[in-house]
Amino acid sequence: MISRQTRLLILGSFPGVASLQAQQYYGHPQNQFWPLLNALLGTKYASSSIKSGASSYQIRSEWLLSKKLGLWDVYASCDREGSLDSNIRQPVLNDFSSLKFFCPDLQAIAHNGGESFKHAKHTARLGLPVYKLPSTSPANASWSFERKLAAWRDVFEKYGLNG
Repeated sequence: MISRQTRLLILGSFPGVASLQAQQYYGHPQNQFWPLLNALLGTKYASSSIKSGASSYQIRSEWLLSKKLGLWDVYASCDREGSLDSNIRQPVLNDFSSLKFFCPDLQAIAHNGGESFKHAKHTARLGLPVYKLPSTSPANASWSFERKLAAWRDVFEKYGLNG
């Protein structure tokens, strides 16, 4: 999910089971991605729980793009039992080379978690700043919501992406 106005691209690794079933980025109800964006950017949509309805997700997706954010994954495909990144096998990387063409306003890449950040060398070839953000996954329970929020806020503020 990108647009020509995307200023900051957030890269995950690959959608987990709940996200794939819902056909939504960050579709697991305990993933903190959408609540973090709500806290950072001050949206009015109901972020306390992620609904499976397409209209709710469509609203969030359009809102995200209107804030000059994009979402994508480092992997185009992979084999994985369950949702843990540690179970990813035979990953195939997405082609990052055309991102600057599709997103001429792109200023930076932010990797959501360690698995995504393993491929920072590929995204750095775009000549843009690359950041490692703490994962919003429920598996990253060692970081509190407040600590994650502070780390994400630092990157968002550098690019004028705050509420």
